[in-house]
Amino acid sequence: MHFPKEMMTYCPKCKKHTEHDIEKGKKRAASELAWGQRRFRRAQRGYGGFPRPKPEGRAKAVRRVYLKYKCTKCKYVVQPKSFRSAQLELSEKKGR
Repeated sequence: MHFPKEMMTYCPKCKKHTEHDIEKGKKRAASELAWGQRRFRRAQRGYGGFPRPKPEGRAKAVRRVYLKYKCTKCKYVVQPKSFRSAQLELSEKKGR
């Protein structure tokens, strides 16, 4: 799926349509202090090995895509609802 790097869309801070730069959202490093991670580390300690069964079969063909829209006027960043896509490519604007 091709998606433009810049596009005109509504900015809630400017309260009008402005040019927005688009970039892919990246996953941040998981916190070692999170409750799920602490429980996982505790279960892995000692004998017994991995606390959950290994997933069988293949991975999903499509992944969730998180985009960030950054207003070029006020630099306000909006992250709309994610969608699924097998492959996303940010490309230069055509025409105009």
